[in-house]
Amino acid sequence: MDVAGLRDGLAATGYLAGESLATALFLAVRMGQPILLEGEPGVGKTEAGKALATTLGTRLIRLQCYEGLTAAEALYEWNYPRQLLAIRLAESRGEVLRDADLFGPDYLLPRPLLAAIDHPGPRPAVLLIDEVDRADDEFEAFLFELLAEASVTIPELGTRRAALPPVAVLTSNRTRDLHDALKRRCLYHWIGYPDADRAAEIIRRRVPAAAGWLAERVAGAVGRLRGLELYKPPGIAEAISWATALHVLGARELDVPSAERTMSAVLKYAEDTETVRAAGLAAVVSGG
Repeated sequence: MDVAGLRDGLAATGYLAGESLATALFLAVRMGQPILLEGEPGVGKTEAGKALATTLGTRLIRLQCYEGLTAAEALYEWNYPRQLLAIRLAESRGEVLRDADLFGPDYLLPRPLLAAIDHPGPRPAVLLIDEVDRADDEFEAFLFELLAEASVTIPELGTRRAALPPVAVLTSNRTRDLHDALKRRCLYHWIGYPDADRAAEIIRRRVPAAAGWLAERVAGAVGRLRGLELYKPPGIAEAISWATALHVLGARELDVPSAERTMSAVLKYAEDTETVRAAGLAAVVSGG
């Protein structure tokens, strides 16, 4: 598969990638190097990872990062209820269990990072590490080493090394700056807001049941919303949600009444709603 083939494959899943993004993803796959996707919320970073896994015909393993996430929570844990049951069963039989009996593969519960390393193939898994900027510095440093080595050590079982290192896709909303060491290890691509034509095409693909005119009107209106001083400008995810809401309600045109009824699909803060109303909702939906 070449860059054009990957781009066509992504399009077949409903994800429209530009030439530069398709090239960056292609290089991540062929070079075996993690890729960091940054951009405003809702521009399609997470969907890029999902679409890549579908296009490659391989498993998607997702790790959602959050503040306080620890390496243990992302790697593995032991099945304590099952271990306790084994202990009680052994006691009823008058047997004594050793640590090696309780801390073996049968009692190990892989979390996303270990699951990606242990993935048997035949193709490498796509490891989607979502919103890595929400994790702490310590976890980021641990993640850097794990991705560099494609291995992890479990004290009770030894080192597990990936037979097929995963294709790692990291996403960030830039809520904080990531360390240079992590960025140097990764390919990088910034995903910006799509222009009106591309946004309309994305909406048509993601909301195929909606009328054709709806995609163009919503894409244009969302672009005008981004021109206002909003706390959370809407991304393509909100545009899709807005088009879906209008379709579900049977709207026959995007006018002020239909926009008022569906503002909750596209604006997520009360302050932004007030800003739009002060600017004039009619101008937003009509462009006048």
